[in-house]
Amino acid sequence: MLDIFFAMVAAGMNGAQNDQAAAAPVADPPAAVAAEPQADSSATVTIGEGSVVIGENVVVQGATAATLAPAPAPAATPAPTATPAPAATAAPAATALPAATPFNMAVVPAGLMAEDQTPSGKFTTATEIKPILNATRGNWVAVREYDGKDWLYVTHLWSWRCGLAAMAISVNDEPMQNWPLPPCHMKYTTPNAILEDDGIPALTLQLGGVQTITIQVVYDDLTMDIARFARGDVLIP
Repeated sequence: MLDIFFAMVAAGMNGAQNDQAAAAPVADPPAAVAAEPQADSSATVTIGEGSVVIGENVVVQGATAATLAPAPAPAATPAPTATPAPAATAAPAATALPAATPFNMAVVPAGLMAEDQTPSGKFTTATEIKPILNATRGNWVAVREYDGKDWLYVTHLWSWRCGLAAMAISVNDEPMQNWPLPPCHMKYTTPNAILEDDGIPALTLQLGGVQTITIQVVYDDLTMDIARFARGDVLIP
């Protein structure tokens, strides 16, 4: 009986010690580290002769530039404010934008003349490329986050440029700017090919800065088309 009594006393003492350990206060977790302020991504885009200017004192290169300027401090990528239907299934140009949105004639180069529309077999006329660009509207532009920047590509349009007379672009509803197209290489069997001397079919902007893109094209029969894209519809890995 004494053995049972002493065993019960020992068990009671161990339980008290455990209760004291459980009641010990827990150290407060360290305060959360304040998030770094995001860079202001709202700025004017100016497409000049080989360069694009984004904001104050930040110069990044354009379609014909050879080198890239130092990148600004990376900013956190803001979430899109809306998620429209995928651009690849967008409606035709007549309803792709609100009816009140007209073509911007101020950025159409002067002196354009309609070209002969006899099919060449090399996709160098509006007659040949218009059905393709209508069917692949969602591929007109692409945005990629790379090397601390937003890369805005127009590779698809350049790849069918021989049936185009002009192209213009607006980023984040800034004023639309004409983006000169490289020449067609008619001596080759693939005149739409992008050669090294043609430059890069891309603009570099502040990381997370591209939220919307509006593209206007003039075909070489002088008809026009326009399309608008949200970042989330054209963001690629």
